[in-house]
Amino acid sequence: MKKILAMALVLCMMFAMCATASAADAKIKVGMVTDVGGVNDKSFNQLAWEGLQALDPDAFEVNYLESKTDADYQTNINTFIDEEYDLIITVGYMLADATREAAMDNPDQKFAIVDDSSCADLENVACLMFAQEECSYLVGLVAGSVTKSNTVGYVQGMVSDPMNLFGIGYITGVLEACPEATILQYNANNFGDIAGGNTAAKDMITKGADVIYHAAGGTGNGVMNACDEAGIYGIGVDKDQRVELGLECIITSAMKRVDVACQDISKAVKDDAFKGGVHLYNLANDGVGIAPTTDVVSAETLEKVEAAKKAIIAGEKTIPTSAADCPAFTLNG
Repeated sequence: MKKILAMALVLCMMFAMCATASAADAKIKVGMVTDVGGVNDKSFNQLAWEGLQALDPDAFEVNYLESKTDADYQTNINTFIDEEYDLIITVGYMLADATREAAMDNPDQKFAIVDDSSCADLENVACLMFAQEECSYLVGLVAGSVTKSNTVGYVQGMVSDPMNLFGIGYITGVLEACPEATILQYNANNFGDIAGGNTAAKDMITKGADVIYHAAGGTGNGVMNACDEAGIYGIGVDKDQRVELGLECIITSAMKRVDVACQDISKAVKDDAFKGGVHLYNLANDGVGIAPTTDVVSAETLEKVEAAKKAIIAGEKTIPTSAADCPAFTLNG
């Protein structure tokens, strides 16, 4: 009897050790839902996905679902819930309503959303926010310094408080570097309309713009193509789009480290350190920045950009975050 009990105890210990090892070896499943720009938008959807792909494959299992229309948001989120993913990342403020609904219906499911803070009151939603006005301000300084016609352009993917920060920051920087500048502005109302972005940029070029910045996701690819065709300067967004798109016209980009944010929150889940609420990425923590510039941008301009960056980090300079504080921004209606 003692031998039987001893053997049973050994077997129980072995099963317990196997279960513990199995739990320790289990991969964290992270699912990403894109907005309508798609995973190959050369912008923030793609950057988010690249960040997840760079995670340790021995520790994480990652997947994505593309949303072709708004109607896909809830369906794609529910698919990952049904498949018992540990973390669901929704990319873009357009998924805010769908994310909130799913998070409220599934309080034990962990979510993260990029570029929206409306779910910050929910403990199971991490809101990955970026001080996009800061990096946009820096590229605005560049645009205002390199323009020869004193006319620059700005194309925005859609009007919302988070998106408006791009334009507010850019315009503030342009006017600081070139107070007499005319800034042409256009709301594409779409993150996936390459042709529409191209047409908007061509119209600005016809009106004299010699530098155009976009914050329009996939629509911005059309903007940059128009700049390249016309031989004027373009400024990209989210990624270093000169490298991503391979266009010589792009003199720099406003960088948002969406990839790092998605990695951070995924690792937090693995480390049992997930926290809901706002997670802010800014110049101070390298969450935003400016991509390498071309020779078009003078050393003097780069010195101004670096000085402005240091002043922002030190709290000596604040960039406006509302249209009321930036009257030249006209896309707030």
